Formats: sequence, structure tokens, C-alpha cells
Amino acid sequence: MATLAAAALATPLMLASASPSAAHRQDPAKQAAKDASKLAKKLVGKSSSKDAFQHLKKFQQIADTTDGHRAAGSLGHDASAAYVYQQLKKYGYDVSYQQFDFIYTETQAEKLSVLSPAPRDVEVKAMTYTKSTPVGGIKADLVAVPVDDTTGCEPTDYASGTFTGKIALIKRGGCTFGEKQAAAAAAGAAAAVIYNNTEGALSGTLGDPATGKIPTGGITKAEGDKLVADLAKGAVNLSLEIRQLQQKRVTNNVIAETRGGNAANTVMLGSHLDSVTAGPGINDNGSGSAGLLEVAEELAKAEKRPANKVRFAWWSAEENGLLGSEAYVANLSSLGKKEIKLYLNFDMIASPNYGLFVYDGDDSDGVGAGPGPAGSAQLERDINEFLDKRGTPHEGTDFTGRSDYGPFIEVGIPSGGTFTGAEGIKTEAQAKKFGGTAGTAYDPNYHAAGDNLSNVNMKAFAVNIGVIANAVGTYAHDLSSLRKPVATVPTDGDAGSGGGLHDGHGHEVTE
Repeated sequence: MATLAAAALATPLMLASASPSAAHRQDPAKQAAKDASKLAKKLVGKSSSKDAFQHLKKFQQIADTTDGHRAAGSLGHDASAAYVYQQLKKYGYDVSYQQFDFIYTETQAEKLSVLSPAPRDVEVKAMTYTKSTPVGGIKADLVAVPVDDTTGCEPTDYASGTFTGKIALIKRGGCTFGEKQAAAAAAGAAAAVIYNNTEGALSGTLGDPATGKIPTGGITKAEGDKLVADLAKGAVNLSLEIRQLQQKRVTNNVIAETRGGNAANTVMLGSHLDSVTAGPGINDNGSGSAGLLEVAEELAKAEKRPANKVRFAWWSAEENGLLGSEAYVANLSSLGKKEIKLYLNFDMIASPNYGLFVYDGDDSDGVGAGPGPAGSAQLERDINEFLDKRGTPHEGTDFTGRSDYGPFIEVGIPSGGTFTGAEGIKTEAQAKKFGGTAGTAYDPNYHAAGDNLSNVNMKAFAVNIGVIANAVGTYAHDLSSLRKPVATVPTDGDAGSGGGLHDGHGHEVTE
């Protein structure tokens, strides 16, 4: 640089006569924008949902040979992580495992039946970290907690002696599920059944193993309302069996980064690799994992010298409460946190009855949680502009804390990404906008055995792989858009997945 400066001083006339195009080539900001545009265009063109589908086939094959799932702490996840690690090594990345301990959970029984007055079975979902009933379950009368804004949250909600040895029926809302069942336990309840306050199944967590006090399960709003109506007519006797294995195990995140690029400007993208134990998790979240893997391969082919370091992560134990991303962020030094200039999350990007949702970085939709850290609004805008240029409809989705952006937001790292919906119900307006079926879940196979290779939407998959590719190509060279002001435009977005605050994907803990 000193030599160039001396030459410039010695030859002012030559510099004055230089063409505008020559001056532009020497402008670092304009060159960065040019390099970013070129790489983004190339990656979008080369990154293929068809090629990414081959990774999904591998994940399905792994699940088929390992008890039908790829849950953290299982052979299925270990094999999935090894596959991703090997692919990334082959592409030329610096790859590492990040090991951590966690409590593995596997539901062994979840059965709820009305014994009287009119026998029927009720679908129930065991809460993560619940206590277990004996084998065969328990039989007890049902008692409903009076409904208010904080149903079942305070000791005064449980009349003295009324709940002793009984099953407490508690409406969702006002406090965490852990607090509800703990209050019921303190009142002497033998178990707790929490019913939803919105449409869809209720899959939740009590937060951690120490919180669980009594067997606790979740049921739909319709079933809860029906039980309340039954109680209004007289006694209701239930049989409830909820049993869950909880065991300390070891698992790994997979972290890969470019060998080159300025570490002080690290661009990070992530997806969780683990499934629930109920199924192979091909959409949740084989889809995001495969999309990242495909774009990582194309980046390795297209760009050997990115200006900024690009880092990819495949998280483990997300389904247990974002444990992999939390472990990663907790182990970052203060410098390491400052070096990460953005985090983009891709979790469930091929839902069969999809919506195309972009995380609402500036809280322009006014739904749920507030805005993300400074820069999050720009990440949302950049994705929206990419989709708009391609004529692709989209909506905002709230930062509910449902996925692995949560730990990054907590330490002030700008965050964003896309999502195609989970157990939330598609509206009529969304069906007109995106196609698909109104009145049913974005992913009817969410957290179930049907989340397999035959139930991914290739159109949604392709759109979101394009989003990933464009972001990687752009930010690998140019971060200037993160400094450009955002014009706030509400999109009438919603949670895209059912409301509530969560500490794991679909693992709701509170409202």
C-alpha cells in the first residue's frame, strides 16, 4: 500500500487521467459489491434442490437402519453427523465436532383414556422431562383448574384438598408448563393434563429434568374443552400412562468453516441435524441440514478466497431445548461473539403444506417477541428483496425462540432466516398466497413418523435453498447491507407455527 501511495503522489497527472471504470475497480466497497453479486448469482444458479434431495435420501436411509429416527444421543444422529462431517471434509472445509453432555429423552408410553362416564381414548403428548407413571399407568378422577389469565399458575388456583390424588386438567396460558405442573404437584395432584388454548396438538417441555414433579401430558383444545364439558355433568375418571426414558448421553455439533476469509467478519449459518424419536425428521430438520450442505458444496467449488470467513453449523439436541446452539454460544469468547457479524437459521424449509416465512427482524408485524439485535431488520429485508425479485410471495414470522437463532439473539448477534411452518394451521389467505390446504397444519407430519422422504415439498425446498445460496454468496464478500437503514413494512405475518415461547423446536414452555 505504501508503494502504491508513493506512486500516486509521483504521478498525479496519470491518476487524474485514469478512466472512471479504473477508479471504480480500485474502490474496495464497489469491488466487494461486485464480487458479492457475482458469487451470489453463481451459487443461486448452481445450488440445486435435486442435489440436496440426495442428502435427504441419506438421512432417511440412516433413520431406516437406526430405530426409525436420528435423535441426538442415538446411533441415527451419530451416523448423520459423521455423514455431514465427511462431506464437508471432502469439500475442503476446516471441520470439527463440538461435544457436549445432555439428557436424552425417549417417550416409552403416552396413553390417555376416559374410563367413565363414556369410555374413549384421547391423544396425549408426553411433556419433555416429565415424571413417569408406573407401567400400566394410573387411574384417577379428573379435576379442572378454574380458567383465568394465569390458569394453574398460582397455589390459590388449587382449592385445598380438591386435587389430592387426582389428575389436574389445566388450560395453557399465563406461565410455563413446568410452573403449572409444579403448582398442581404441590396441591397433591397425581398427574397433570394441559390442554391447548389454540388449534393444533400441544407438544411441550417442562424445561429441564429437575423441573418435572408429576406425570404431565398435553392435549388439544378440542379435547380439553370436551373434558371440561364432561366435568360440568359429573365425575370423570381417567387412565393415564406417561413414561419417559431420561438418560445422560454425549452428542456432537458439526462446525465447518472456510479456510480463508477474514475471521473478524465471520458469516454464520446453521440448522439442527437431530430429529425427535418419533420419526426420521426429514423436513424437521433434514431439510435445513441438506440445504446448507448443498450450498456449502457449491461455495467450496466456486470461491476459494472469500473476503469474509463463512461458518456453517449442524446443531445437535435442538429438539431437547436448543442445547447444541446454546453450548456453542456459551463457549464463545467475547471476541468470538464480536467476530460473528450475523447468524442465519434454516429449520424446516420443505413443509408439505408450506408457508414461506421470513423471521421478523424489526418486529414490523407486531407479533409476539420484539425485534432482533441491530442488523436483524437488514437480514430480513435482504431475504425479502431476494424473494421479491423472483416474484415469490412471503410473510413474516415471529422470533418465538423456537429454534437455534435464540442463543445468538440473546448475546446480541444479528439473526434471521426462513421457515415453512410446523404444527400451526394454514389460513385461507395463506392458502391463496402459497397454495396448499387451508385449515390444516403446515406440516401435518410434524414430530411424527410421517416426517419422511415422501412428505417434503420440493418447491418450498428449492425456494429456500435459493435464499441460503444468495445469502452465502452476498455476505461472503459484502456486509455493507447490514448498515443500510430499513424501511419498516408490516407483512401481516404471524408465528407461522402456533404461538408461544419455546426452548426447543415445538417444545413450548410458556405463552
